[in-house]
Amino acid sequence: MEENFMKEKPVFSLILSMSLPMVLSMLVNSLYNIVDSFFVAKISEDAMTALSLVFPVQNFITAVAVGFGIGINAVISIHLGAGDKTTANIAATHGLILSVIHGVCITFVSIAMMPAFLRMFSSSDNVIDLGTRYATIAFAFSLIIMLEISFEKIFQSVGRMKVTMVALMCGCISNIILDPILIFGIGFFPAMGIDGAALATGIGQVVALVIYLAIYLKRPLPISIGRTYLASNKRIDCKLYAIGIPATLNMALPSVLVSCLNALLAVYAQNYVVVLGIYYKLQTFLYLPANGIVQGIRPIIGYNFGAREYKRVKKIYTITLCMSGIIMAFGTVICLAASGSLIGMFTDNPETVAAGRIALCIISAGFIVSAVSVTSSGALEGLGKGAQSLVISMCRYVVIIIPIAFVLSRIWGPIGVWNAFWVSETITAVISVLVYRKSVQKTTCPDL
Repeated sequence: MEENFMKEKPVFSLILSMSLPMVLSMLVNSLYNIVDSFFVAKISEDAMTALSLVFPVQNFITAVAVGFGIGINAVISIHLGAGDKTTANIAATHGLILSVIHGVCITFVSIAMMPAFLRMFSSSDNVIDLGTRYATIAFAFSLIIMLEISFEKIFQSVGRMKVTMVALMCGCISNIILDPILIFGIGFFPAMGIDGAALATGIGQVVALVIYLAIYLKRPLPISIGRTYLASNKRIDCKLYAIGIPATLNMALPSVLVSCLNALLAVYAQNYVVVLGIYYKLQTFLYLPANGIVQGIRPIIGYNFGAREYKRVKKIYTITLCMSGIIMAFGTVICLAASGSLIGMFTDNPETVAAGRIALCIISAGFIVSAVSVTSSGALEGLGKGAQSLVISMCRYVVIIIPIAFVLSRIWGPIGVWNAFWVSETITAVISVLVYRKSVQKTTCPDL
């Protein structure tokens, strides 16, 4: 089979070949996020505030798509590794159908709830109006997002990482090009403001989906998607959700965290909310290379697990952890050396820049140690252990950081919130090691 290289190629070169395309595409994707915020910030600080407040819901929609896509990816990879192609085909087909259902439901619910959601965090009519306008357009593309990411995970599950790189990069580059054109109006395009930013994002997602469909039709995958595999199969559907729901929660938990931290910070001043929003845009750039590596190893760790190549599973985890740690070390140096400049890309307000510089320097203290939880969580998802991965994410985004942020904010104000990040990352790293070791020891992998 075409995908047999996943258990035959040397581990380090295999990780590089699978991960580098994802790292490159993730870097471009993170650049899009920063460019998008950069242009929105040029509209006004209210527009940037609106974007920051919409971010948690936008992240949740992406989380549903990516989380369920991880379930599709893991089930396909594990069954391909075990030589069960028919079950892999059923997983791919059912995954796409269920993603369509998710997309339709989320479109209506997310658009309807946004005005009330925004009023929870802002009393400014202008901020609420800008946020509602942005969300209405951006969330109208929810079905496209679901399908695009489902195809992304299906292509990744059979090792077609270069295809996903091309699709992601084309979508992001389209967005980057369209942002200034639609926001400010260039040539015969009218100036649409924040509406243009949302439309550019949606068009970029359409571009990526079209590329996946074109390549799928031109160069069929080692697995099949079709009506033959549509018959009811509760066992496979349960497997998809058993991995997909915890993975979705893993991805959605940052939205819960941001909303809670926004509530804590809004008590002091709006500019702290802006700082948090800017940080999460920068964090996207800093963490996505590491997440790109994790995306690259999910199908190969799942495939080798299904093929009972347990020593390779252990080696894949160890090498990935080292690579993620190196990436986060570079991120730490960048944040410490250029914190003021990074925040200054998104706002001209000197108070916001000063507050952001302090925040970034403090938060970056936890970057390197966070590689442990990021790698462990991703590896567990690839092994089909979604519940264990969720435990790590719950600790990282809710159980530990929110209480610590609450207590420290009462002592040191906003500075306490920033310190909660590195404290929680350190505690979660210890928990991650324990959860990963205990999880793999319960499998048929005694040497892990």
